[in-house]
Amino acid sequence: MGDRYFRHLFVTVLAAMVLMLFWQSLPLIEGILVATRAEPRPITPRGVLSDEEKATIELFERCKDSVVYIATAKAVVDPWTRSLYNVPRGTGSGFVWDELGHIVTNYHVIEGASEARVRLNDGRDYPAVLVGADRDHDLAVLRINVPVKRPHPVMVGTSHDLKVGQKTFAIGNPFGLDWTLTTGIVSALHRQMSEKNGVIIRDLIQTDAAINPGNSGGPLLDSAGRLIGVNTAIFSPSGAYAGIGFAIPVDTVNRIVPQLIAYGKYLEPSLGAEVDERLNRLARARLGFDGVMVLRVDPGTPAARAGLKGITLYPDGSFDPGDIIVAVDGEPVKSVEELRAVLDRHRIGDTVTVTLARGGKLFKIPLQLVAQRS
Repeated sequence: MGDRYFRHLFVTVLAAMVLMLFWQSLPLIEGILVATRAEPRPITPRGVLSDEEKATIELFERCKDSVVYIATAKAVVDPWTRSLYNVPRGTGSGFVWDELGHIVTNYHVIEGASEARVRLNDGRDYPAVLVGADRDHDLAVLRINVPVKRPHPVMVGTSHDLKVGQKTFAIGNPFGLDWTLTTGIVSALHRQMSEKNGVIIRDLIQTDAAINPGNSGGPLLDSAGRLIGVNTAIFSPSGAYAGIGFAIPVDTVNRIVPQLIAYGKYLEPSLGAEVDERLNRLARARLGFDGVMVLRVDPGTPAARAGLKGITLYPDGSFDPGDIIVAVDGEPVKSVEELRAVLDRHRIGDTVTVTLARGGKLFKIPLQLVAQRS
C-alpha cells in the first residue's frame, strides 16, 4: 500500500514537472513555428530625395571621372644580389587637368618615387611620367597617355572670392578606399602651415570636409563642381581626420601648374634684386629699419633700369645700406619671407608698386617682375 502510494506520488510529481517544462517552452515552440512562416516586413516608401541630396549625387556622378588614383613605387637595391627592383611606396589622389593627359597632384605624393601609375575611375591603369614639380607649393604634374575615351578635365573655379561657410566637396582615395566623397564647408581662409622639410605654405583653405591619408592631391570642389583647391594636409595629433584639413587654393594652382607643364619647374617672380634673410636680420638689428634691404640689383632688369640701389661696401668695412623695400602694392614687408609671399601672388611680367626707403625718405616706383635667377 505504501509502495503504490509513493509510486502514484512520484508519477504525479513527474507529470507536473513535464507539464511545467512544456508550459515554459511554449514561447520557444511558438517562435519556431512563427519563424517557419515569417515574411519580410513591408517597405515604407521613402519619398523623393531632398534637393540638396540630389545636387550632391549629381555633383559626384559628374566629377568622379575627373579624379584619379595614384600608386607610387620606389627603386631599391638588394644588398645581397645587387638587383634593382621596385617596392610599393604609397598611394594618393589626383585629378585630370586638361585633354592632353596631365594629372595634378601633391609633390609629397610622388616625392622619392621612381615610378607612378594612375588608375582611372573606369578601372583603366596607365604608367605616368613626371612633367614638373614644385616642392615649395606642394604641387606636381604627371602625364598619362590615354588613347581613347579620355576622362574630362575638372572644371576650374576661383579661390580669391571664397567665403567662410561655403560648401565644399572632396573626392579622393583615403586609406586606399577609392573614389570617396566627403562634404563640409570652408571653415577658414589664408591659413599657413610648415611642412617637415621646413617649407611654409601660405594662403591655404581650411575645410572640415573629411580629409585623410590618401586624399592628398585630390580636388576640393565648390557646390558648382568647380575646383577651388587641392587637398594637401590635415591637422591631427593622431594622423587621422580630426576636423581640420587644408587645401592649396586654386588661384595658386592655376598660376603654377601651367609653368610646371611648360618648364618643368616653377619660375618664382622677383623684383630683380638680391636679398638675404640672414643678412637682413643682422642689418635690421644694427640699423633699426623695418623692411628688406636690397643687397644687389641684377643688371639688365627693370629694377636696374628704374635705378634701384643695392648696398655699397667700403674698404674700412662700413657700408651704405642703399634701398630698403618697405611695402609692395601697399602691403608692408618686414622679412624676405613676407616679400616672397607677396610677390608669389603675381605672375612674371606683372607690374607692382614698390615703396622704398632711401636716405630717410619714402618714395614709390613701379617695377615689372622677372623670373628669379637660380
